[in-house]
Amino acid sequence: MKRDQKGFTLIEIMLVVIIIAALSAMVVPRLVGRSEQAKISVAKSDITANIPTALKLYELDNGSFPSDEQGLKALREKPAVPPVPTGWNGPYIEKEPVDPWGNPYVYVSPGKHRPDYDLSSLGKDPNSDKDDITNWQ
Repeated sequence: MKRDQKGFTLIEIMLVVIIIAALSAMVVPRLVGRSEQAKISVAKSDITANIPTALKLYELDNGSFPSDEQGLKALREKPAVPPVPTGWNGPYIEKEPVDPWGNPYVYVSPGKHRPDYDLSSLGKDPNSDKDDITNWQ
């Protein structure tokens, strides 16, 4: 008897599953942890380049950096909290910045570590100082 067989046998399907599992076992460990490294890189870039650029533009227009009370929100909308800037020409940044973990950046002006301002992210664990990313280290 001759049968027209269509489809895959169980052995063929099992071989494909084993090959996919072996490839995954080789590739996945290399990718694990990369997302956390990427978040750290984004936070460092925000703290050392993106936000400072907006802050410098704000300072050029207004003669000083936003106060603690005004915070980074002053880069997005004209502050109503004193000292109200007279030369505000913003917005200086598209949206109020938050770190890659969804927390607002910590802004202190004048800074405790730097004379102008301190800028930091609390990192993945807001309760630990070990993973903080700052502009003074």
